This record gives sequence, C-alpha cells and structure tokens, in this order.
Amino acid sequence: MPFPAIHPALDRALVNKGYAEPTPVQAAVLDGHGEADMLVSAQTGSGKTVAFGLAAASTLLGDDESFGPADAPLMLAIAPTRELALQVSAELEWLYGESKAKITTCVGGMDARKEARALNYGIHIVVGTPGRLKDHIDRGNLDLSALKVLVLDEADEMLDMGFREDLEYILEQSPAERRTLLFSATIARDIAMLAKRYQRDAVRIDTVDRSQPHSDIEYRALRIAPNEIEHAVVNVLRFYEAPGALVFCSTRDSVRHLQSSLLERGFSTVALSGEMGQRERTDALQALRDGRARVCVATDVAARGLDLPDLGLVIHAELPINKATMLHRSGRTGRAGKKGTSILLVPSSRRRKAEMLLGSAGVEATWAAAPTADEILAKDEQRLLAAPIFAEEGNEDDAGLIAKLVAERTPEDLARALLVLLRKDLPAPEDLTDPGQGPQRKPREAGDAFAAGASPFERLQPDQVSWFRMDIGRNRNADPKWLIPMICRIGGITKQQIGSIKTFPEETRFEIANTHVEAFRKLAAMNTNEANITPSEAPHSGMFKGGARNRRDEGGERPYAKKPFRRDEDGEGGRPPFKKKPWQPREGEAEGERPAFKKKPYAPRADAPESSQFFDKPYEKPFAKGPGAKKPFKPKSDFKAGGKPGFKPAGKPAGAKPFNKAGKPGKRFD
Repeated sequence: MPFPAIHPALDRALVNKGYAEPTPVQAAVLDGHGEADMLVSAQTGSGKTVAFGLAAASTLLGDDESFGPADAPLMLAIAPTRELALQVSAELEWLYGESKAKITTCVGGMDARKEARALNYGIHIVVGTPGRLKDHIDRGNLDLSALKVLVLDEADEMLDMGFREDLEYILEQSPAERRTLLFSATIARDIAMLAKRYQRDAVRIDTVDRSQPHSDIEYRALRIAPNEIEHAVVNVLRFYEAPGALVFCSTRDSVRHLQSSLLERGFSTVALSGEMGQRERTDALQALRDGRARVCVATDVAARGLDLPDLGLVIHAELPINKATMLHRSGRTGRAGKKGTSILLVPSSRRRKAEMLLGSAGVEATWAAAPTADEILAKDEQRLLAAPIFAEEGNEDDAGLIAKLVAERTPEDLARALLVLLRKDLPAPEDLTDPGQGPQRKPREAGDAFAAGASPFERLQPDQVSWFRMDIGRNRNADPKWLIPMICRIGGITKQQIGSIKTFPEETRFEIANTHVEAFRKLAAMNTNEANITPSEAPHSGMFKGGARNRRDEGGERPYAKKPFRRDEDGEGGRPPFKKKPWQPREGEAEGERPAFKKKPYAPRADAPESSQFFDKPYEKPFAKGPGAKKPFKPKSDFKAGGKPGFKPAGKPAGAKPFNKAGKPGKRFD
C-alpha cells in the first residue's frame, strides 16, 4: 500500500527519496493514532527513524507549510551512540528538508562550543546522546521549555549502557505536556516502567513476531578448532565475498589484533572500538560507505546502531554474551528488506554455549564445517566465469589493440593474463580442520545408568578409540587435572573425546575418539610448543615396572609399592624378626647381668663454700660468671638502697638542654 498523505513537504521528500510503500512499523505508526504517546517495539533496520519522523510531523508543523523562525527546539531525539545520532540526524535532514527545518547534533567527541553556538542561534530539531545533552542543559545552552516532541530511539540499548539517570534527568527537565515517542527492539521490564512513569496513555505498537526470527537474516553456525579463529574469519570472508562485512570481537585488544591480521593478508579493513576518537570513527565509517574498505572489525558498543550500506555479512568471531547482543549484532545486516547472513564461529569447546544462545533467541541455525580451501577455490572459479568485467562494453578505439593482441598472443596466454589480473587482489585461503560433530547424547531409558545421574555421554569402547603418546610422565609431575585441559587445547577437542589416560615414568598415553583422530593428529603436529604428541599403541602391563599408576586405571598394581614380607607355609623365608643383643660386660667389669642404673647424688665441689651470700640454701650454685651473665642489681652511691628508683629530673643544671614533656632533654629552639 502507498504512503498516506502526511504533509505536503514530507510527501515530496518521500517521493524524491524513492519511498513507495511504508514498512510495517511505519504503517503501524501512521495508522490514525493522532497526537498520542507511543511505545513501539520493532526490529533494527525496519525504518524506525523515518517512522517517528513522520509521526511527529503533525505535532511540529500542524497546518503550516514550513517551520517558522528558529528559537528553542521543538523536537528532541535521543540515541545511544554517536554514530546512531548522526544517522538519525541525516535521515531527518532529508525528510524535513523541504519544510526548512534547522537540525543540529549534540554528541560526545565533537566540538561542544560549536554545538552551543548552534543552540543559541536557534534550532528546530536536536539529535544527541544522553551525556552531551545533559551537559548542555546544565550549562544553560539547551532550553527545553518549548519542546513538543521527545523521542527515545533504541531505549533498551541506552538502559543497558547505563544512561538511566541521564535519561530521567532530561525527561524531568522537559515540559509535562510534551509528546513522548519511545522506540525499542524489546519491551523489557525496565522499558515498561520507564514508559509508565514518563508517558501518558501511550499506544502500544508491536511489529515484532516473537514466534518467527528475522526472516531476512540467515543464521549459520560453523564448527572450528579453538586455535583457528583467525583462519576461519579469513575463509568465511573469502567464501562469501560480500560487498560489506562486519566482524564482531568482545574486546578492544581482539579488535586490534584481528584487524592487523586481516590487513596483513590483503583485506581492506577498518576498525571501530571505544578507544578511538570521533575523527577516526568518522573516517572509518566513511571508508566503508565509499567502498574503500570492505571489512569492519568492531566491538559491541562501537557498532551499536550502525547502518552501513550493502552490509550483507556479519561474523561473530567471538560468541556474544547473551541473546540480546547476538540479535543486535546480527541486526546490522538484513535491513530495509535486504538479505543478510549471520555467521557464528563456534569452537568445539563452546558448542553448548552457542546452542543455548540460538535456542533462547528462537533462531534456527544451519550447522556445518567452516569453508575449506578447496571449496573457496571452487567458488572463485564460479565467480571468475561470471565476472562483471565480461559484460562491460569496450571502447571502439580499442578494436585495433584487441586484434593485435589476438594475433600476437595465443588464447591460453590471454586467459592466463586475465586470471592473474582478477586474482591478484584475492587473499589466499587457509587450511582448516573440522573438529567434528561433537559428542552425541545417549537417550535415557528406564533402568539405564544414565538415568541415575551418570554422565550423559556414552563411554568410549575399545574399537572407538585410538591411542596417542605424550612425552610427559611422572618425572614431570604428570596429572590428569592439567593434562586433560592441555590435550584439549593442543588438539582442539573437548574432554568428552578423551578416554583412558595412563601415566608412566617417562611418558603418558591416552585415548582419543576415532571421530576426532584425523583433526587431532593434524593440530597436535602443528602445536609442539607444550608437548610432543604422536600416535601410539595401547599400553600393556609389562611395559614399565609396576604397570601404570593413574586414578583412571582399572585394576593393576601401583608401581614401586612396598610389599609386606611373607613367610612360607613352614614359617621360613622373609625378613627375620629383630632380636636385641644380650648385654656384654665392658673391659674390667665382672661377668653376669647388667646392673641397674643408679643416679649419683649431687655433691658440691671441693672448693665450693658451705653457704652463699646470695642464697640461704646450702649447696646451690652461685651466680654464673662469664660473658652475657646477668649481674645482680646494686644501688648507686647517690640513690637509696633497697630498690631501683623511678626517674626524677633533678632540675636544670647550668648549660644543660631544656627538658621536653616526657621529662627528657630536648632540642633548643632559641
């Protein structure tokens, strides 16, 4: 259905822009709701900016052909990020261009003095971010007394980013009779409470079908090894060859590292992260819009609200933390009716996490292995045969040169030169390993051991495993507690694919499921920094002294265990009991039994006095003599005998230093 008549100036703007039919959210907003407040939930890329611009037209313009002289702003639109605010401003400029509206932006990272001058000269519509708008209100640059319409775009993202206090402050500074339009991807409890507090009888509009995912986005989950994320990103970009691609990472460091790696491989790449200045971010986005860059590596915060042309591919290089983040990431593609693809790179150790994300979001994803080098080369062949260069019309002046080339060169030479020319800017694909489908869950049945709380994975049978050897044994404190994580890290598997582990003095042998043997062998051959892993045969009990010792072993003896002495049936053999030797008299002593030990009584020395001046008891030792011996207290001649007196100052002698508060001589200050 065509657009209804809204306002002559806006109708002309829609026709000039090529808008023939409204999107579902635009049609719902224009469906005769008058001047009411609105609480709208719609998917990203559904035309929300044009929707609230059209909905506010009747309130801002009324029956007037255009805006009058600019003074205090009549409309305020708040967006969560700088990029989204600039996009909203650009959309409103062409929509209200013929109505002579003056529009300005107030966002962080831009010149605040220039924004203040624009506000003081007079403005009709202001678009900004919460923090910068609050700052202008506090400084007296932004007057909201004449405000008629207030729009909150991507309200859920603003609350997630911690702007609740700034939003409430701005809403409380605006007139109570204003019209409030709140747009959000989801209407969570926080959004509903905000709407109830600051809106008046809002009309609830929901254009999101909760039972169906975004129909314009195809989700694919690709199995990869944990240490091949960068190689998988390269192969995905090469396989799809989208005009524009957005690669998401979780941290700024990951963005820098991945962007540098893609640049080295020949991709035209830019980066977006929170640490970049506004000038750098603007230049990066302009490079994507101009086609000078094809890939953008970004964090979640930096890419919020981005609307990039021809963005047909979104790659989750690192899995999102929740379903909302996954939907926001994927929503950057498949916008305005265009088709898009969302790729989740799933390491074998994070498969369960990916399944939970997709299930909670209600998204059906196609699971497959990452594109291989052979598949990419086959795809290149198809694209080369259908290259747009063959459909271009040549210049008539080139006919002579063409005839000369055909005469002097063979068709094979010309074809070879064309292939070299077309392939020179194509980065080489990477060799990847498929970690496999992962462990299969065993169905639970009545009386089954798994129903009683045992592991949900089947125990690996001898014919389902292969043995490998690692050059780490008990001489290097081998223990399954840290061996299992290391094996998983080196071979790109999970602990469910590991069977028995047997440690020996010089090595460790372990089982790997046959479904993952090929991939494990390739990865282990490349990762030799931590340990050398090679195929091996099954260990046997006679390999080492005492057999194997491990908490996973079943049966067997512990090596080097101390065995008890055992006697024969006749009581002979083994170590004899300990017998104490009989007493033998010393030289000069009489034969017979050893006499009982008797302690000699104390006898004083011959030179010791019968009594001491310090003790009343006879025969006690006097004070010790020698270095370090404690001497008895003796009073000095100028003190009374009978005890150690306390310290008492005897007055100030001539020439002495004055006493301080503690009664000790102190420093002079005169």
